[in-house]
Amino acid sequence: MRNIKFQNQKYYHIYNRGVDKRKIFIEKSDYLRFLDSIKEFFKAKPPARGLALKFVCYCLNSNHYHFLLKQKKNKGIENFMHKLGTGYTMYFNRKYSRSGSLFEGTYKAVEVQDNSGLLWLSGYINGNSEIHQIAKAEDYQWSSYAYYLNKRKKDICNKEDVLDHFSSVDEYRDFVNIVISETIAKKEEIKNYVLD
Repeated sequence: MRNIKFQNQKYYHIYNRGVDKRKIFIEKSDYLRFLDSIKEFFKAKPPARGLALKFVCYCLNSNHYHFLLKQKKNKGIENFMHKLGTGYTMYFNRKYSRSGSLFEGTYKAVEVQDNSGLLWLSGYINGNSEIHQIAKAEDYQWSSYAYYLNKRKKDICNKEDVLDHFSSVDEYRDFVNIVISETIAKKEEIKNYVLD
């Protein structure tokens, strides 16, 4: 049972991975289906749940995902995550002839405490593919980073919540590069400590 109570106008880091660290996105069509499911949610009009939350940024990696969300209405995140998780699991299980849970339990949620946490987390999520050495973050197709850098015209995200804190897109790019470098260095430091 999750012991976090979502509050309106607060930001949250939402993440989960495949059960047994399995891939949850195998083909390009899986990534597209997941993103289409998110977009369908935002097409809904009031009084439906369409405006109950705001996407700030995301990254989809083969075996896990990260979201930065802002709840705008009661149960916005809970309703959205339930619908997304259930719908995608049904699609995936049907496509790949499997049954049972796809994700490693219920998604994890951490409240963002302040603006510096919000900015750092946006850099961590937008830079996640590079942190995990999957692809250079600026070129990674399955994150919101290209939209932040104006390399993609449309996305599900509201980037102003983050970019309003920077004087330019280039300043944000520099910031994300710092977050990527520091996170990779910290991972190496932990790995070396464990191996010593």
